[in-house]
Amino acid sequence: MARTLRPMYRPNAFAEDDLDAVLAMIDQTSLAHLVVHTSDGFESSPLPILADVRDGTVHLRGHLARPNPLWRSAPCDALVIVALSDAYISPSWYPSKAVNGKVVPTWNYEVVHAHGKLIAHDDVEWLERLVRDLTECHERANAEPWGVDDAPADYVTAMLRGIVGVEVAVERIEGKRKLSQNRSEEDQRGAVAGLEAAGAPRSVAIAEAMRRELT
Repeated sequence: MARTLRPMYRPNAFAEDDLDAVLAMIDQTSLAHLVVHTSDGFESSPLPILADVRDGTVHLRGHLARPNPLWRSAPCDALVIVALSDAYISPSWYPSKAVNGKVVPTWNYEVVHAHGKLIAHDDVEWLERLVRDLTECHERANAEPWGVDDAPADYVTAMLRGIVGVEVAVERIEGKRKLSQNRSEEDQRGAVAGLEAAGAPRSVAIAEAMRRELT
């Protein structure tokens, strides 16, 4: 029986289908949740990832601790969830509340879902390339970035033996950016002001995403 990839629920206002934008969303976070279904039920694990496009296909690369049993399920179908910032939206922030009171609380967020086939990599060269790429990605903003070669070579070799690489060749990738696009511009700006006043890092992050949507 053919396998069906069920799409994420995404009203048109919240759908992000531009591949470059979706890849940028992944790059913003780079920590995903890998989900597979085994004979024992669903299993999930946080997973640092990199997204690459090769021959027109998105590939997600990451690694798991060798004792983590999830990688032993490969090859298998997998879902990778990349959750960006999220924040509660109070209806009291909407100017329309004073007009008709027809407002309710909601939650704004940005997320990517990717479906595909999970495969495991136990090749040392593949793993070292992945670790170097991950390091370069996450150290690039540091004034004095750490590099793999800063550690003793025998230590790096020992550490590589403790992980297993995993890769998902993506068959469906979907972005969702729920940022109050279905509200009036006045209500959106009211929500931005409320989020900024709240001051929590995730609230400010969503406010910034909403501002980009408004410009």
